[in-house]
Amino acid sequence: MKLIYKVPQEANYQTVKEVLKIEFSISDRLLLKLKKLQKIFINRKVVYVHYPVHKGDIIECDLEDEEDNSNIMPTPLPLSIVYEDEGYLVINKPAGIPVHPSCDHYVDSLSNRVRYYFDQIGLKKKIRPVNRLDKDTSGLVIFAKNEYIQECLVRQMKTNEFIKKYIAIVNGHLEKSQGIVNAPIARKENSIIERCVNLNGETAITDYQVLSPKQIEELFRNNKNTKKDFDMIECILKTGRTHQIRVHMAHIGHPLLGDTLYGISSPLISRQALHCYHMQFIHPITKQEVQYISEIPEDMQKILL
Repeated sequence: MKLIYKVPQEANYQTVKEVLKIEFSISDRLLLKLKKLQKIFINRKVVYVHYPVHKGDIIECDLEDEEDNSNIMPTPLPLSIVYEDEGYLVINKPAGIPVHPSCDHYVDSLSNRVRYYFDQIGLKKKIRPVNRLDKDTSGLVIFAKNEYIQECLVRQMKTNEFIKKYIAIVNGHLEKSQGIVNAPIARKENSIIERCVNLNGETAITDYQVLSPKQIEELFRNNKNTKKDFDMIECILKTGRTHQIRVHMAHIGHPLLGDTLYGISSPLISRQALHCYHMQFIHPITKQEVQYISEIPEDMQKILL
């Protein structure tokens, strides 16, 4: 993958570094890496970052260097690819699979599957998941194929240009059809897993909206059996704290259906009823808005039967 920019007649750039910082928002860290690898060119000639530029010059950054990804074991397990191009891979993660390897899931995480897929297509790159989902949360996860794409998408997450929407099923019925939960989240004392609302925690903001019967019909294959003791909500995260939706819904008295960590078990589903179904951001290369959708999984569909 290459970043290419032709200096227009009306531009007033002085150096290569100025172009790369303004036109591509390249970080100093990546700029230093490209410099060391001699991956910066003007008119196909390797140049240093303070090299002068002129109108009509073609500036290129080559992002195709090989990287050591041996820290992730390749595992030949199924991978549901929603979208792929030279910059990133969008995966539909099923419940029960962690995104990252761990002691308990050293070879069966989503990252292990992506590493195997990269091997199959001859891509020797580090495994870079851009967003995270809990092991038992299903839905969309994006993997950047290089450091530049990862930087761009992480930057969008920090400025809320990267939008993630979740469908959750919560116990009981919320008093308001929509609202905002603004409650800081911290790690619970004496626990390495559980989080809680704590005034000394990090800022955490969740927008939610209770889905109408019509919206439920559209999302859940026209199923009209909605007379249950739960609400289906759409959540949009304004921040990305660990377990944020689960903690916030439990905090307002409506824990997710099946969430045994923050609520109680349910005969209707064997995990927390949470699915990341929509992802929207600005493509780092084309600069166009892109959207990806993941269908609601079967175990959440069956709750309405």
